[in-house]
Amino acid sequence: MKEGRIIKVSGPLVIAEGMQDARMYDVVRVSDRKLIGEIIEIREDKASIQVYEETSGLGPGEPVFTTGEPLSVELGPGLIESIFDGIQRPLDVVRSAVGDHITRGVEVNKLNRARKWNFKPTVAKGAKVISGDIIGTVRETSIIEHKIMVPYGIEGTIEDILSGEFTIEETVARIKTSKGTKDIQMLQKWPVRRGRPYKQKLAPTNPMITGQRIIDTFFPVAKGGTACIPGPFGSGKTVVQHQLAKWADAELIVYIGCGERGNEMTDVLMEFPELKDPKTGEPLMKRTVLIANTSDMPVAAREASIYTGITIGEYFRDMGYSVALMADSTSRWAEALREMSGRLEEMPGEEGYPAYLGSKLAEFYERAGRVICHGSEGREGALTAVGAVSPPGGDLSEPVTQATLRIVKVFWGLDASLAYRRHFPAINWLLSYSLYLERLGDWFAKEVSTDWERLRIEAMRILQEEAELQEIVRLVGLDALSIKDRFTLETSKSIREDYLHQNAFHDVDTYASIQKQFRMLKLILMFHNEGHKALSEGALYKDIVNLPIRERIAKSKFIPESNISEFDAIEADIRKQIASTLSNGGI
Repeated sequence: MKEGRIIKVSGPLVIAEGMQDARMYDVVRVSDRKLIGEIIEIREDKASIQVYEETSGLGPGEPVFTTGEPLSVELGPGLIESIFDGIQRPLDVVRSAVGDHITRGVEVNKLNRARKWNFKPTVAKGAKVISGDIIGTVRETSIIEHKIMVPYGIEGTIEDILSGEFTIEETVARIKTSKGTKDIQMLQKWPVRRGRPYKQKLAPTNPMITGQRIIDTFFPVAKGGTACIPGPFGSGKTVVQHQLAKWADAELIVYIGCGERGNEMTDVLMEFPELKDPKTGEPLMKRTVLIANTSDMPVAAREASIYTGITIGEYFRDMGYSVALMADSTSRWAEALREMSGRLEEMPGEEGYPAYLGSKLAEFYERAGRVICHGSEGREGALTAVGAVSPPGGDLSEPVTQATLRIVKVFWGLDASLAYRRHFPAINWLLSYSLYLERLGDWFAKEVSTDWERLRIEAMRILQEEAELQEIVRLVGLDALSIKDRFTLETSKSIREDYLHQNAFHDVDTYASIQKQFRMLKLILMFHNEGHKALSEGALYKDIVNLPIRERIAKSKFIPESNISEFDAIEADIRKQIASTLSNGGI
């Protein structure tokens, strides 16, 4: 290790001299306490280091040791079900070593070195392999099979491959390459600030079905896509992300608690192990990696946490899995960037954020995608990134929200006024948008119905018409509206309360399959269209709005997926009951 000397300490920023051999983003050990740091600026022989641990008590003259390696994560069996901090220290191991609080300079292995895993080879001796080829599997949990891949940059012929119980550091295969024989272990390392390579990026053509009606119907996100959830305090960002983690059509979840309040993160850590995976009945943790970096942890580690998380996500994507990554919240990450930028005395941009905020956010979100992975079999994997944004006071014009919206394709705008009215998910349908709708149209037409797009457009038109009609009502009262406009308001109320409102804590309503969503929306719009037709033929308004079938439409959200055929009977009843109103004569 090369050695430098501290000349200045400014909170988490340490400046050391004698670092002429160091490189950007190298990991260093600061002082004899061996605090972990990373070089973020170099001027002549002076290096600015962001330290991932508390720096109180440090002073000039203390040593700094360079490792010559970038900040990296360890990838291998043992990732799933683990809870790490921002720089991949397993919190359960840290707790057993030093207690409830992470003490400075604590050194623990990122992955368990003693545990043995049952390695089953999938290739034979003499097989030719290239980077990314799967050479064996490990049953990591009852849900996820961990695929052991040939590390990037290695290709050749399998000289020897073993089978049985091994630790992640033991050799499981030997590959004869043009540069000699390479021993292959189950453990890989990868620098967090560098995206893992892939063969080809694919266009997003399949939606990531979430079971949340307002998302799947109006603002879907594609597999391999990017989305953001901005909203003020109490508007339900965390609950939406929990619902996505639980129900999203993804095989693996990476949840990053980046700078969140300790009590919120505690809720996540307590709830996730108790949540059941609806697809398998197993605990959700058996397909989840959690990264917990609360607001009282050092600010520099907060900045590193989202890179740690997305690198782990890319690793499972490379196995051919569909991965959903939740970052809660990127605002806290941006605040960490701002603090470090201020300590470096860089020229501030808007609201004090560094001028490179937009490019850093783009760097993160652009690592999402649906790709053809490296390897001869051409596996397809997807990494979907969903970032929560916490704008101060709910101001969506602030820099982090605006920079995020320039990059992501889906915007789920949470509305505090909806949350106060107990309407959840509190996603504002007039503010939100999805730029994937056109690309996903073919999938919905093929997998759901050719009527899907027509129903979606009609429902959104009614909601937008409601906003205009409500303005008239506020000015001159409901009596100023025509009967047909009043009936449109009834329909929009039904769309809002019966369709868009969804109870996350109800056993049936918490999730709606895409087929059930289509049938529910079809019921509401069938009543709307048949009702309008009856009104034009002379039916009474009060007779139509008081029909008992409306209650059955409202309760259709509670029909279990197994009883979806009940919708046929409700459709028949809609026609029958509306037809009965025509016998009552004029308006």
